[in-house]
Amino acid sequence: WVVLAFIPLAFTFVCPTEIIAYSEAAKKFAEKGAQILFASTDSEYSLLAWTNVARKDGGLGPVDIPLVADTNHSLSKDYGVLIEEAGVALRGIFIIDPKGNVRQSTINDLPVGRNVEETYRLLEAFQWTEENGEVLPCNWTPGQLTIKPEVEASKQYFEEANK
Repeated sequence: WVVLAFIPLAFTFVCPTEIIAYSEAAKKFAEKGAQILFASTDSEYSLLAWTNVARKDGGLGPVDIPLVADTNHSLSKDYGVLIEEAGVALRGIFIIDPKGNVRQSTINDLPVGRNVEETYRLLEAFQWTEENGEVLPCNWTPGQLTIKPEVEASKQYFEEANK
């Protein structure tokens, strides 16, 4: 599994909060068999320089996730997050399964960051459905009721959920 996230630019304001938060959660994602990658239209040199700036100064410091330099913008274009006239990516995040299928995509406009816990919940949910063949209701978290995707069998969920 891969969690591929895009950021607009290095040395900006929301981006370090996201990269640091996802980096701090990288081990938790790895335990679920998922690798987190962050891509930017910046050069590898700019991204490297950003990791050499202290967090208290708006830098990243050391991070536990790869930063991908998408200098030719092909990755950003392929995932539909590139703002062509600005040459930067929107805040897209994609959960990709081992077969290369995009299982989840969210694209935020520039001013709003993403939620690590929601990304993790979605990863768990897609992995659960892959392993169990059932579907998951709104706001599902591990341990909650699931739905068998058949008309008669699904009634068990609806009866239990609507007591």
